[in-house]
Amino acid sequence: MKLLNGYRIRFVLVGFVASIVLSGGNARADFTFGEPTDLGPTVNTPYVEFPSCISADGLELYFSSDRPGGLGGRDLWAITRKTREDSWDAPVNLGPTINSSAIEDCSCMSADGLELYFDAWQRPGGQGAWDIWVSRRQTRNDPWSAAVNLGPPINSSSWDQSPSISADGLEFYFCSSRPGGQGTDDLWVAKRATKNDPWGEPVNLGATVNSSAHESGAKIALNSLLLFFSGDTISPYRPGGFGLSDIWMTRRVMRDNVWSKPVNLGPLVNSPFQEYGPVISEEDSTLFFMSTRPGGSGNDDIYQAPIIPIVDFNGDGIVDSADMCIMVDHWGENYSLCDIGPTPLGDGIVDVQDLIVIAEHLFEDYRLIAHWKLDEEEGNIAHDNANGHDGTIHGEPVWEYEEGMIDGALLLDGIDDYVQTDFILNPVECSFSVFAWLKGGVPGQVIISQADVTIDTPVGPSTNPGSTWLGANLSDGRLITGLMDTFFGPLESESIITDGQWRHIGLVYDFIAMKRRLYIDGAEVVVDAGYAGGVQSSGGLYIGAGQNLGTGTFFSGLIDDVRIYNVALTAEEIAALAQ
Repeated sequence: MKLLNGYRIRFVLVGFVASIVLSGGNARADFTFGEPTDLGPTVNTPYVEFPSCISADGLELYFSSDRPGGLGGRDLWAITRKTREDSWDAPVNLGPTINSSAIEDCSCMSADGLELYFDAWQRPGGQGAWDIWVSRRQTRNDPWSAAVNLGPPINSSSWDQSPSISADGLEFYFCSSRPGGQGTDDLWVAKRATKNDPWGEPVNLGATVNSSAHESGAKIALNSLLLFFSGDTISPYRPGGFGLSDIWMTRRVMRDNVWSKPVNLGPLVNSPFQEYGPVISEEDSTLFFMSTRPGGSGNDDIYQAPIIPIVDFNGDGIVDSADMCIMVDHWGENYSLCDIGPTPLGDGIVDVQDLIVIAEHLFEDYRLIAHWKLDEEEGNIAHDNANGHDGTIHGEPVWEYEEGMIDGALLLDGIDDYVQTDFILNPVECSFSVFAWLKGGVPGQVIISQADVTIDTPVGPSTNPGSTWLGANLSDGRLITGLMDTFFGPLESESIITDGQWRHIGLVYDFIAMKRRLYIDGAEVVVDAGYAGGVQSSGGLYIGAGQNLGTGTFFSGLIDDVRIYNVALTAEEIAALAQ
């Protein structure tokens, strides 16, 4: 039997909601960040690198570095790529029209890519120690012209740094130590009526945004409603952060509104170390920033983190019609939660752009932390469609594209075939649910296990034992789990799963109740009479083999659609999975 997917249902529902809302403001975007990753050795070196600016199309990234090959203490460099899917080319120094024997540092680029503003330390011809300069070019393919000092009122006898110009060219944000601020270095803005007018007198962003510490590295979003900034890399640091210098964000509802109280970007982006210089690439929904956290190529490296729209409006872990209804209820309103499009930062109005984004995520279950569909036709990788925990194929199993319960399945030989994944979860830390379809097998074989791991201890190597999550008992093939069996024994059902029929099997561990529950074909078949808990494991998973790859544990038969959730699913949800 084949199970139908939900694409047709999804299309009908999206069309229905669209017909409602399109027959009928301003808002602010809500988003989060993915795990930051080092930009890698093409860009980062043992020297200092931090991002400076990126072109509006995401194809030119400028950064500052004191690496060899420059003209001064720190120079501006550029990396380019042909498309956003391509890798970055090798860095190129911007040359003597931009760089000098001084220090060239933070920069920003106009939306059309024809003006480059940057700051420089003690560059000849300036107004003060740190000044802001500008270079221009006729087209994107032309070289940058000789830089000129921006002059007053932007520059002063104080330190003036970290420029950022709005997409329409009418607002100019920068950091300055000039008199009239709240702290050592503050964020200021200068405005003009048209791009042909001179800049007006700079205005301090006020005590809501600025503090008694350093505020620097400002970057205004393309919609001009979000302003990212960081502390400086020297103390005093802004209070309320996660480390030394952190990255922050402030919002405003409309262009003529005041900026709101800044919020910290949180512990994924910020660490106990230094984070500085946010750069937003809205074209590929990425935040670039400098960090001194461990694991980089040098002390100061460029990192990137994906910007992810929050589409689960009611926080129940599933994007569904309830979230659609929330968007409909706030259509055209000044409501922050639903302005998710265009990604990543929204456009200041809840409209069809937001509907498009939520439709792309409709029916996603954010509680699903791993999902191996096992629908591949070839290759030695079992792709995880939830979180990138791709599995490696061992042995010579066969991809049975037409023989699965849901599309394809993986046929294992019971001798040496299995799938190996990286670490997914520690059973001692949370509730979880694991389910799979199977057909075949013999008593004693294992469907899913967590691997044993050898760890170093002060007294020598030790084994952190894994366990059988789902298997067939040795006597007659009844469903069994060995999760936490070291202290609590196995949990065994009365139902045989090795009868050659498609069976939907599952284990739910309830962290709060400290109970293990086993399910077959959507129904609970056994639950712990006592308690089970407190047994940790740090290994990856084996699909189709036991925790130590023992002879007799390799599964012989078809396995399909393996899912792991970071919650204890309800009886109704489990029954639905088995349909």
